[in-house]
Amino acid sequence: MATADADNWWTRPCGGRDVLTLALPLVISAGSWSVMHFVDRMFLLWHSTEAMAAAMPAGLLHFTLVCFPLGVAMYCNAFVAQYEGADRPQRIGLVVWQGARIGVIAMPLYLATIPLAPTIFRLAGHSPGIADLEVIYYQVLTFGAGGMLISAAFATFFTGRGQTRVVMLVDCSAVALNLVLDYLWIFGRFGFPALGIEGAAWATVVAQWLKVAVYWWWMMRPVHRHKYGLVSGRRFDAALMRRILYYGGPNGLQLLVEVAAFSFFILLVGRLGADAMAATTLAFNVNSVAFIPMLGLGIAVTTMVGQQLGRNRPDLAARATWTALAMALVYMGTLGASYVLVPDVFMMGHAAGVSADEFAALRDVTVVLLRFVAAYCLFDACLIIFTGAIKGAGDTRFILLTELVMAPLPVVASWVGVKFFGGGLLWCWAAITVWIWGLGMVFLARFLQGRWRRMRVIEPEADEPDAAHPPVSPIPVTVETL
Repeated sequence: MATADADNWWTRPCGGRDVLTLALPLVISAGSWSVMHFVDRMFLLWHSTEAMAAAMPAGLLHFTLVCFPLGVAMYCNAFVAQYEGADRPQRIGLVVWQGARIGVIAMPLYLATIPLAPTIFRLAGHSPGIADLEVIYYQVLTFGAGGMLISAAFATFFTGRGQTRVVMLVDCSAVALNLVLDYLWIFGRFGFPALGIEGAAWATVVAQWLKVAVYWWWMMRPVHRHKYGLVSGRRFDAALMRRILYYGGPNGLQLLVEVAAFSFFILLVGRLGADAMAATTLAFNVNSVAFIPMLGLGIAVTTMVGQQLGRNRPDLAARATWTALAMALVYMGTLGASYVLVPDVFMMGHAAGVSADEFAALRDVTVVLLRFVAAYCLFDACLIIFTGAIKGAGDTRFILLTELVMAPLPVVASWVGVKFFGGGLLWCWAAITVWIWGLGMVFLARFLQGRWRRMRVIEPEADEPDAAHPPVSPIPVTVETL
């Protein structure tokens, strides 16, 4: 029986059952935020086309500025996973609190950008009406930046240890609150003022801080406090923070570079007109149904790889990765085919809130853009799974270097095509498609190379510092450098 289980794709260690058990709550969690953004944009379209068009560039700019500390805070997941795999739970609380400090430090920096928003969106060259809405949306979102960072750090306490159902429950609760507040504050229901895009932004801010409160309450329950060092671990640990920044810094920079390139792409599309911007926003909004849940699967891969490397089982880490890839390809392939065959199914909600004549032109362009999404979705799956795997090992510098080289390519190609060759919206989307194809293949090759098998982010157990004898020497750089 044991031999049969070991050979069975579903029941073997790190097989289908193990991956799905860990990943499904994270997929649902990420999917809940996908639903939130989908409904949020849909409500804004019902409110006005300009509001929906303004939400994406303003939201992307906000997310771009949050990316670096967010990437660092989220990377605490790899540390928690490896400490869990190595059976060193007292180090876990220390990691989580160092990650939360990043959010606290960053909060005033984001609030300081509020007066700069009008200048930034004026320079983007968008129409005055859309630019005004972008400013409002961005300025309100900055009040939730700290909550986003702190909740991301707190979430790693649960994801890194495999308690992904907690993350699912917290995220789904926050999303439900966000959607209710969206309805009340965008349209002015039940006595609330109709705030439009400003109401949508405030709903997001409240939901982010709700997550912080719930994670803190759940994390600080007596069953966790002593075992994971959640009280003693509140102290600042310079050596551990340096290690987190060393490995998590490239992760944050990679996220920043990638999202910045995407933001520049969106700003460039915005210069093609409100119709092009609205169609692009709608297509990406529809694609979030496929893409964002896969981010949950990517986090699960990072967790499983980290745990198995902490146990010195790279063979099981590789098995978990290939199992997750098979699941991702089936999911993304099914949705990609649906984008081509039944695109109107994904736009029914958006069409319901506007007149048929107003939506017809937007629908026709979006149908074409969804074909580009179908063309790159399988490569997107490879990108998510393989970057998740090598992040779990600590191979973040390769990811950063790859993004530094490749991220500017679609922006430059789009700008050159539009400015010198008369390219339009389809040219820009072709550039994005080819870029994702390239990234998917590069990270597949890196995973197959196998260097990640010998990497670790945690220090050897014999070198573990304690509160009575804080470290004074620099951390070792890495197990293996590029």
